[in-house]
Amino acid sequence: MAAPRVFPLACALQQYAWGKKGSGSEVAQLLASSDPLFVIEEDKPYAELWMGTHPRGDARILDSRLPQKTLGQWIAENQDSLGPKVKEAFQGRLPFLFKVLSVDTALSIQAHPDKALAEKLHRQAPQHYPDANHKPEMAIALTPFQGLCGFRPVEEILTFLAKVPEFLFLIGDDAAAQLRQSLGQGPRVVGAALQSCFSRLMRSEKAAVARQLSLLVGRLSQQGAAGSLEDACGELLLQLHRQYPGDVGCFAIYFLNPLTLQPGEAMFLEANVPHAYLRGDCVECMACSDNTVRAGLTPKFLDVPTLCAMLSYTPGPGRDRLFAPTQSAQDPCLALFDPPVPDFTVMKVEVPGSVEEYQLLALDSASILLVVQGMATASTPSAPEVIPLRKGSVLFISARESVSLRLAAEGLLLFRACCLL
Repeated sequence: MAAPRVFPLACALQQYAWGKKGSGSEVAQLLASSDPLFVIEEDKPYAELWMGTHPRGDARILDSRLPQKTLGQWIAENQDSLGPKVKEAFQGRLPFLFKVLSVDTALSIQAHPDKALAEKLHRQAPQHYPDANHKPEMAIALTPFQGLCGFRPVEEILTFLAKVPEFLFLIGDDAAAQLRQSLGQGPRVVGAALQSCFSRLMRSEKAAVARQLSLLVGRLSQQGAAGSLEDACGELLLQLHRQYPGDVGCFAIYFLNPLTLQPGEAMFLEANVPHAYLRGDCVECMACSDNTVRAGLTPKFLDVPTLCAMLSYTPGPGRDRLFAPTQSAQDPCLALFDPPVPDFTVMKVEVPGSVEEYQLLALDSASILLVVQGMATASTPSAPEVIPLRKGSVLFISARESVSLRLAAEGLLLFRACCLL
């Protein structure tokens, strides 16, 4: 009998300290729902679920008929499962890493390098930059998801420089004046002025940052106690300062756009875009890399010179960062998040409870399917056995395999990562 080409996976849990704790975490809930033996510990963080072949979290195969234990091993020996184009373009490897994130405290102010910079950083400092790949990524919200993303319009940054003396103190009058004078000039002039301001902040002496933050936090706390906090930025600064006292990253909120994604909304982060995830649950897909350049809100390695040099200093409103899906013309249940990179595409499949059977498209690419809501049984023409699916189930689907889902009473919400070349 032919070996199965569609099979369930047990995926890797990462318990980073910034993750949501206990059953408040979507990651924990997905794991507990899909595995009856999984026990949620309420005082432990459940930060990320990794679905893929990354060496730090290679998914385990839950099908005893296959001799290989992990998805990475199986794909290495069955490269045709990727589809011919993907196999050739990505040297026989799965090009994406699919994740669920449950964020409780802020992740670092960071950006990801493009391919050329990733190769250089990996050569120079492999202990900090573990591979030579770029890491474009996309986050799709499962619950309201807060982040910082891209530089604010210059007018907004100038308003903060006028209103927040501690912020102006660290940037300095000269850099602030240069930014003011760049208004209305070309993108290159604006970009240079913005880079100068941001670099001044990130390179400030630790003691000066701590002193100015202490003044600002004292002032904002008094306003909060008197019920006169002017804007959400003040709240956010106090929140970040509680999480990372004295950290220069707290001031980055005056440079970067705050963005709250509603469930189903997405943001795409190409190379060199500054960002930080603050709170919430999301599905995330990225090129298979672990390269991150950080400059604040983290105890991890900081590489301020690299970050300041690599960023794309293109100011614009936060809503411009939203990445809209394309609704399928043929299938009302299917929406496609197809970013301008070859490595990955994410499909969102929402099937109403009135549908008894739903056919997943056969693709020219291997794909990984995650069940977020609902129950169904999956069957394929090539295998007689059905695979039971419920919230938290993860399924690997080889290229050119069609899968039929028979729904239980309620509807289904699925996300499917693939590579559409």
